[in-house]
Amino acid sequence: MSKYIPVIGLEVHCELKSNSKNFSTGKNGNGDVNTNLSVVDIGYPGILPCVNKEAVKKSIMVALALNSTVPEKLTFDRKNYYYPDLPKGYQITQLHDPVGVNGSIKIDCNGVTKEIKIHDIHLEEDAASMEHFSDVSLINYNRAGVPLLELVTEPCIESPEEAVAFLEEMRRIYQYADISEADTKKGQIRCDVNVSIMDKDSNELGTKVEVKNVNSFGNVYETIKYEIERQSKLKDEGRYDEVVQETRRFDEETGTTIRMRTKADAIDYKYFVEPNIPKFKIDSNLVEEIKKCIPVLPNERKIKYINEYGLSEYDANIIIKNKEYADYFEECVSLGMDKKIVANYLIVQIIAYLNKEAISLNEFYLKPNLLNQIISELEKGNISSKQAKDIFNKALEEEKEPKNFISKDNAQISDSNELTIIIDNILKNNTSQVEAYKGGKTNLFDYFVGQVMKETRGKANPSLTKEILKDKLDN
Repeated sequence: MSKYIPVIGLEVHCELKSNSKNFSTGKNGNGDVNTNLSVVDIGYPGILPCVNKEAVKKSIMVALALNSTVPEKLTFDRKNYYYPDLPKGYQITQLHDPVGVNGSIKIDCNGVTKEIKIHDIHLEEDAASMEHFSDVSLINYNRAGVPLLELVTEPCIESPEEAVAFLEEMRRIYQYADISEADTKKGQIRCDVNVSIMDKDSNELGTKVEVKNVNSFGNVYETIKYEIERQSKLKDEGRYDEVVQETRRFDEETGTTIRMRTKADAIDYKYFVEPNIPKFKIDSNLVEEIKKCIPVLPNERKIKYINEYGLSEYDANIIIKNKEYADYFEECVSLGMDKKIVANYLIVQIIAYLNKEAISLNEFYLKPNLLNQIISELEKGNISSKQAKDIFNKALEEEKEPKNFISKDNAQISDSNELTIIIDNILKNNTSQVEAYKGGKTNLFDYFVGQVMKETRGKANPSLTKEILKDKLDN
């Protein structure tokens, strides 16, 4: 067991959905390189920023969802530094009055519930994106000015698993509340990771190392794991002077972190209040309006699925993992389908199909109303589970409504009188097996079930077949 306690804090950056950028009319979205920008984004002289109201509202929604305190007034500040991806030479951000402070969120990690404290949430503008080559760096200013929400946790995370669980929960919240697509592959959510270790018998925090711009949750896990091992080894070897406050980056090829620069002194960003955006009051009525618009979030849905719908925690976790899954499930339930049957179809059949075809649920042919054509017949006992799966596959293969494959010819036999006649004939033609069964070879029961299925070409209702057989054989 390690003699050190990891102390981890995360700074999570998430690009918000909106038509325009945070402080300009420039388009927020994909486009040809260096086309979605305005004079404000690239810092022309005499520019005047204008606050994106939609971005402010979405930021407040996140703050409320995370149980944060929203200030009475909103203030924007200038963070001054030079870098090629920051054409104005400063970033408009929030330091003094962020949109939310002192929040918290509960996460589940390895069967344990833990509360993660949120230091603050602030709204700012994103920088441009850069691509580096051996002899040149290229800049795409389309991202410059995109609304960016930064969430800073307290240093209360203790393992890579907890860090990833927190990030996954935050991504779900962003997606469920329609704040952002939060797609790591598109750079819409990324993370700075702060890691230190402290002695188990000490209350003194260790020296913090910051790893910048980690672009996937898997890389966050590997970053933390590597830093804990690296710092622990240095301390174990007595090389305390090599554990220094510094900025590093994660190298995907080697799975290690690499030093970028030391941080013996904090960078002086010369913050001051943004002179072109006056402080403005956040109306309490607006906050209440936003609060009412917060949808049912993933953890609330999970509790509902387990306590009200009777799903297992495992099934509930899979369904809430993706908003598309949860919305599809909810729509099926609203149509009156059996909750457990739908959950099973979604988890076993549908998700497997989506993964195989590499498509999203939005592209899936069998919308809830079409799936209902199968499930309703299954619930009525008109088709068997096997037939339902065959119809499911045929409907997808030919992209035709399932009802086209449901007919009297393939309907399940659920008439007890019809089944009794079939079973009587089978027992009459298998007298030796009947005697053997009555003599103690009860494993022959499955043989009789198989004979009924063979005779009916799999159409006999399984539960009713077993019920009639048991009554006939035992009496």
